[in-house]
Amino acid sequence: MSFYLLSVDLVESIHDEVLNPGELPGRALDKSLEGAMARVDHRLAYGMIDDVFELAATYAVVIATGHCFNDGNKRTAFRTMQTCLEVHGVELDWNTEETGQIIISTAQGLTDEGDLADWLRKKAVDA
Repeated sequence: MSFYLLSVDLVESIHDEVLNPGELPGRALDKSLEGAMARVDHRLAYGMIDDVFELAATYAVVIATGHCFNDGNKRTAFRTMQTCLEVHGVELDWNTEETGQIIISTAQGLTDEGDLADWLRKKAVDA
C-alpha cells in the first residue's frame, strides 16, 4: 500500500491553526519537528507500518511525545492524525471526551502506536 505522507510544513501549519489567542506560537527551541517526523519515515522504511491507521497513530505519537511546539502539542497531534486519515479517505466517529483522553494518554507515553491504531480502527465509519 502506498501512503500520502504529511510534510513538516503541513504539520507546522496545523499547529498554527490549533493555537488559541494568547498561547505561545512556534517551536520549542530544544526540540526538532524534523527529527520527530523522521521517526514516521523510519518506521515505514523498516516495514513497521501496515495500514493508514498505524500511519496516523504514528504521526500522533511522534508529535504528542516529541513536544516540538511551545503550546498545542496534543491538539496538533490529534489534528495531524485526523488529517492523515482524511487524506486517505478514512472517516472516524469522534467522541470528544474519549478522544481527548486517548491523546493525553498518548502524550504521557501510556498509549503507543499499536494501541492507538487499534482504537482508530474501532472508530472508523464504514462507507
